[in-house]
Amino acid sequence: MMDIEIQDDNFHDLALLQKIQADPDVSQAKLAEDLGVAIGTVNWHLKRLIEKGFIKIKRARRRKLRYIITPEGIALRAKLTLAYVQQSFSLFRQVRGKVNALLDGLKTDGVTAIRLEGDGDIAEVCRLTCMEQHFMLTDRPDAPVLVVEGLDVRLETNKTKNN
Repeated sequence: MMDIEIQDDNFHDLALLQKIQADPDVSQAKLAEDLGVAIGTVNWHLKRLIEKGFIKIKRARRRKLRYIITPEGIALRAKLTLAYVQQSFSLFRQVRGKVNALLDGLKTDGVTAIRLEGDGDIAEVCRLTCMEQHFMLTDRPDAPVLVVEGLDVRLETNKTKNN
């Protein structure tokens, strides 16, 4: 597993602030749907952001609320955005470093082709790193396999499979 800490609260806070900035009249149900979380989770995060002074509520209509991001909320959004970008680049560097280390061992053995199993952003970083290191991506079943499962990246060779 990679040495990266994904902070869900910060991610949810950032996502909520972005959605509210785009549409101050958005409902909690719509926020929950867009973020793929329960309405209770959205409600909890909103209450916390309101208590801390990052968001204010105004009644737009009888049962309709309008969320207003305060200057402190705008500053928080900028801080969380920067932290998210830094965390993303850190993850990119970690994945790339691990893949480079795995590929170095293969280069020493004269291997020039590799299979890649997995999908998503981490697999894409692996694919780009392989290409950068001049490894041909192949479907050959006898080729070493770079396996991507979530944040975990590992190399399987005929030697490791047979042991």
